[in-house]
Amino acid sequence: MLSLENTLLIVIDVQGKLARVVAESESAIQAVRQLVQGAGLLEIPVLLTAQVPEKIGNTIPEIAELLPGLTDLPRVHFSIWQDTAVQEAIRSSGRSQLLLCGFEAHICLYQSSLDLVAEGFEVHLAADAVSSRKPYNKTIALQELSSQGVHLTTVEIALFSLLRSAQHPAFKAISRLIQ
Repeated sequence: MLSLENTLLIVIDVQGKLARVVAESESAIQAVRQLVQGAGLLEIPVLLTAQVPEKIGNTIPEIAELLPGLTDLPRVHFSIWQDTAVQEAIRSSGRSQLLLCGFEAHICLYQSSLDLVAEGFEVHLAADAVSSRKPYNKTIALQELSSQGVHLTTVEIALFSLLRSAQHPAFKAISRLIQ
């Protein structure tokens, strides 16, 4: 189960035109927004990554506006772990539980998740906050990742796991966020 002290949220490639062409993009973007807002309420650190942003674009405004002062970590590799700047950011966070969301499930999230599990991280993937252009690619990726040690979750499961109790100071705000 995710813990407040050990979790790092990583938003992968919710960028440019890609964010608009994935299946069910509006609901996936909304789920990413909820996750980012929840992380803010719970004071969980967030990393933004963008695959070749000079070609695809930067993190979309709907997400970037929630994280003022945070800039994309640009990458060229599909797996975020293959880029040194991202590796350093993850390591310097001191967090061992990585909560991932973003696009596309069968490419960057798939390869990133497997590399991160191989490095000894506990990887959680918010299934409702990921997408691919073709739904069957997401479905197969999630099935494969689940069989390889990646924990599948949802935005609501993740946020309430982090809260642990209705007595948490952020409980009411999180409850309103997911309604």
